[in-house]
Amino acid sequence: MHTALLLLADGRFPAGGHAHSGGAEAAVKAGRIHDTDTLAAFLTGRLHTTGLTAAALAAAAAAPGADLAALDEAADARTPSPAQRTTSRRLGRQLLRAARAAWPHPALDRLHTAHPRGAHQPVALGTTALAAGLTPAEAAALAAYESVNGPATACVRLLGLDPYRVAAVLARLAPDLDTVAAEATAAAARGALPAASAPLLDLYAEQHSSWKVRLFAS
Repeated sequence: MHTALLLLADGRFPAGGHAHSGGAEAAVKAGRIHDTDTLAAFLTGRLHTTGLTAAALAAAAAAPGADLAALDEAADARTPSPAQRTTSRRLGRQLLRAARAAWPHPALDRLHTAHPRGAHQPVALGTTALAAGLTPAEAAALAAYESVNGPATACVRLLGLDPYRVAAVLARLAPDLDTVAAEATAAAARGALPAASAPLLDLYAEQHSSWKVRLFAS
């Protein structure tokens, strides 16, 4: 296994993800997440929809010679919520800043120049994976993992859930993570990017963006 994969999956890598709940904060307020069982259901749904889409975009961006402009447009088209688009680009900008310091690479520079306000996060992640010497399959695995790890960690803070039980939820999702990453990698290789969506997450994002008091940025 490439050590860069571990570094990018580490929540301490300064890519900004720790400040975002991936929709979990709004779901908690709505009562849809209130224990580990409901958290597991939320994470499963997120993984197989927006997680799959993000993983395929990341895998496509990690391929040598990828058309990053077209992929960023594809990411934009698959992000109907304005609040979600803003968050994705903010996270992409922060990830690129960290990646350019860690793994200087012309592809990262080109993406930064083309999108000074931030490329979409999955595209930035895939480009970072390429710069770090990772494969498209590893980029897809990273994106799939991020789609569930962030919300899971957020719920420990939001609800005071037992971190051991939350870790167990993530462990039980491992086969699904592998399946989604493999499906995303195959889709990217075919040039047939999925557009799986989760409309409730889009609604939550719009609601959350208007809150005066919140623990997470999104």
